[in-house]
Amino acid sequence: MRFADARLEPIREKVEAGERLGRAEGLTLFETDDLLGVGGMADLAKTRREGDRVYFVINRHVTPTNVCVLSCSFCGFARKRGEEGAYEHTIEDLVGMVRDGVREVHVVGGHHPDWPFEYYERMIAAVHAAHPEVQIKGFTAAEVDYWWRRWRIEPKEALGRLKAAGLVSMPGGGAEIFSPRLAKLLKYSGKADADRWCEIHGIAHALGLRTNATMLYGHVETLAERVDHLLRLREQQDASGGFLTFVPLAYQVGATRLVPRQTPPTDSLRTIAVARLLLDNFAHVEAYWVTLGEATASLALHFGADDVNGTLEDERIQHLSGAQTPAGVAREQLFRMIRDAGKVPVERDALYNVVRVWPRDPEVTG
Repeated sequence: MRFADARLEPIREKVEAGERLGRAEGLTLFETDDLLGVGGMADLAKTRREGDRVYFVINRHVTPTNVCVLSCSFCGFARKRGEEGAYEHTIEDLVGMVRDGVREVHVVGGHHPDWPFEYYERMIAAVHAAHPEVQIKGFTAAEVDYWWRRWRIEPKEALGRLKAAGLVSMPGGGAEIFSPRLAKLLKYSGKADADRWCEIHGIAHALGLRTNATMLYGHVETLAERVDHLLRLREQQDASGGFLTFVPLAYQVGATRLVPRQTPPTDSLRTIAVARLLLDNFAHVEAYWVTLGEATASLALHFGADDVNGTLEDERIQHLSGAQTPAGVAREQLFRMIRDAGKVPVERDALYNVVRVWPRDPEVTG
């Protein structure tokens, strides 16, 4: 492996030796002009773990409501009650949205001002009773913290009751960027901060719930704030060990327009690669095709990503924020993303249990 930037050579030596990278090295990886060098190291780290395997899941997004008490500057999804575009689904609506063949249901929505915690508990129980074969991934740490603020339901109690109702894992949303500066600037200081977000995920891990982690990038954050966010996630994983996947989320300009245009594909590829190199204790790093687009997601499979998420039927949060990708894709499109990169499609469930390994060559499937 040859580099255009000599600063990457000692980093390569550490990557090849399996040694942990530090903050200064993380900044170098973000700042260097040698994108292909960074990508090559990330591909090495990914290949050492998974070979040519790339995961996907047949999943369905269920968003109970976009009515939210918060007013985060970056969010194009949330609405106030009575505002145009606001909606509230019944539990019966949500149960009816889950169809045969789905393996994972992803439940996340706005911080509703009036729905009691018991409503969400009944929601999970109803979906689980109607579709016991489907794994339910639901509710961000920000939502869990909000229930405590609004209803004084402690996170351990809330998550324990949801697990008993049928919850098996949590998404990683609500993390945004772990930065007090940005929390104040972007008006998300009413959400769980870094300490609280990590605390809640640690509680989930102790209860046997596996979770994801995210980072919202490509707006007004600094590169140093990105590195600090990743290192904080790594620290929490060292402590509680329950994270499954890291999902970088590219900011969607939409109507909020914190920046004039979406961050370019090169920045997304770099962010995925740096995440794979810094998050040495995370099993998986995802190329979330909804925010990246199919072409960039396929390229990201050479930059350290080993997962493309899934079919994501009726995904709303990113699309209402301005994502231009289709609102769901068929399994054949996921195959194309993976096979175009020369990788092997691996169908999984919500917990990364392998359902089926598909042939690399599409002709073999008939």
